[in-house]
Amino acid sequence: MKKVSLFIFDDAVLVAVSAALDMLTNTNRYLQKLGRAPAFDIELVSEKTRDIRLHQPAQFTCNRTLDKATDTDLIIIPSFIGEPEIVRSRHPEAVSWIRKMYLQGTEVVSLCRGSYFLAEAGILEGKPCTSHWQAIDDMKSRYPGLMVQPDIIVTDRDGVYTSGGAFSSIHVILYLIEKFCGRDIAIPVSKYFSLDIGKISQAHFAVFQGQKGHGDEEILRAQHYIEKNYRESISVEEVARQSHMSKRNFIRRFTKATHNTPLEYIQRVRIEAAKKSIETGNSSINEIMYESGYSDIKSFRTVFRKITGLSPMQYRNKYHIAVPVA
Repeated sequence: MKKVSLFIFDDAVLVAVSAALDMLTNTNRYLQKLGRAPAFDIELVSEKTRDIRLHQPAQFTCNRTLDKATDTDLIIIPSFIGEPEIVRSRHPEAVSWIRKMYLQGTEVVSLCRGSYFLAEAGILEGKPCTSHWQAIDDMKSRYPGLMVQPDIIVTDRDGVYTSGGAFSSIHVILYLIEKFCGRDIAIPVSKYFSLDIGKISQAHFAVFQGQKGHGDEEILRAQHYIEKNYRESISVEEVARQSHMSKRNFIRRFTKATHNTPLEYIQRVRIEAAKKSIETGNSSINEIMYESGYSDIKSFRTVFRKITGLSPMQYRNKYHIAVPVA
């Protein structure tokens, strides 16, 4: 049986805590129905007090404080509400505990933005990891030594597990159930919770927000130019000229500021426009392709799938909002 310590703190997201608890305890119940021993001994742990009231209307009574939780096999860190700075300023004891326990051989799991705790503890350095898609650019900027995988839902390296954003993060719990209990247990658990077992991508959830907090005014103007003219056949050379830079210097500065090459940025702006048209409009895929600045259907489909993980038609079937006709 694995000793599992679920870290509870006042900034924790309630659904992250409750989902992990629900899935692990129901796995134990299912195993017991089969006449097998439970797989997980689950405890709630906190920093300094046993009673933790979340910012949401919920309160948890924890089994132990961190200084007493020294014999656990697996630590789960839920996501949190608020700015990432809270990781550094409000929970240094938890960060130190995570680092110490990992170095002693304990495995560590982050749910959604719980990955900030792992990054602060230094245990994600040089490892593939993921988080909520909105946090990806910030994590790349704060922790340049991380191998951030923006489109992946679950990563697993050297006893460190990270997961994608919001409700997709519970897939890492299902992943661990399969890893520790076997696929024959994970499949019925996935059916009980109506989860797709083996789901690996969160790309189609992401909303491209343009990475504009870099402070480079000339690159910011270039971004605005792209966003205004993406329907035209603009090129990197043209945007570089508009910015009064050589192509080489422009690509270097643009990539440093936005974490995308200019070509990638143009593609992502166009695909974001196409996604919005598919979600709310009734135009054909070909019409949307032209409206988004593409003229070749094969190229459009290739780039669309690369960025979202779905074909344009699959995206329509999944996210199109039918507009009533008067």
